[in-house]
Amino acid sequence: MKIRTGDITTHVQRLDAQVSGEEQGEPPVVVFVHGLLTDSLASYYFTLGPSFAAAGIDVIMYDLRGHGRSERPETGYQIECFVDDLVALLDALGERRRVHLVGNSFGGTVAAGAAAWYPERIASLTLIEAEPPVPRWTEHMANGLALAKEQLVHEEVIDWIKDNRGAHTARLSRHAGRILNSTTLADEVWSGRVIDDDLSAITCPVLAIFGDESGLVAQVPLFESMLERSRVVVLPEQGHSVLVERTKETRELVLEWIREHDLTEAAT
Repeated sequence: MKIRTGDITTHVQRLDAQVSGEEQGEPPVVVFVHGLLTDSLASYYFTLGPSFAAAGIDVIMYDLRGHGRSERPETGYQIECFVDDLVALLDALGERRRVHLVGNSFGGTVAAGAAAWYPERIASLTLIEAEPPVPRWTEHMANGLALAKEQLVHEEVIDWIKDNRGAHTARLSRHAGRILNSTTLADEVWSGRVIDDDLSAITCPVLAIFGDESGLVAQVPLFESMLERSRVVVLPEQGHSVLVERTKETRELVLEWIREHDLTEAAT
């Protein structure tokens, strides 16, 4: 369904928890937040979403602004816009429970921003191959998006991606190029609000999952030293595509984490 969230219309899908008649009280609720440009809520629909509902958890999946079936405004892509969309979505859905946020890649950046700026709404945070919106994040995000905006309009680049990464990835890359060149996303995502490098603004429990071959794994010492209530898992022989390539392990890790930190009763 589509629902109004502030200044845009957001596409959202909900999966209700499958519970037995013997279970009492409200189930926990998890919100899945997907990655940037080449991603949508479908990445969770075909990985974690249905299994979490089957495990007795209410599931919310949605398309970020500019992605999937959500509205694509020309401007308004600072990180705080994505965070405010998430909170507006919860309000529009009438969701009063504290939610467990699970963010993959850029979705984790959005989720971390929400945990920092709206702590009263968040029960726990899971970051899958993601980086919080700290000052150093803005630098490589700005450089990466500028390069993608320039390169993904050239057919020879798309052809190279097709030959080396496959036709599906080439189609997604072409679509990403269209988004970057029809909106201000590349100039705005990194230009907005940030949190301090020490991550002190994030006070909820944090699970972080990385591949050992990913550049983002360099954050492990920071997470372990700065976040008191955290667990960091590094998957061996794994790059950035943890969600797709290590779905079963990711599912088990996140389910265990949510069950351990279900704050529904405390919140109500």
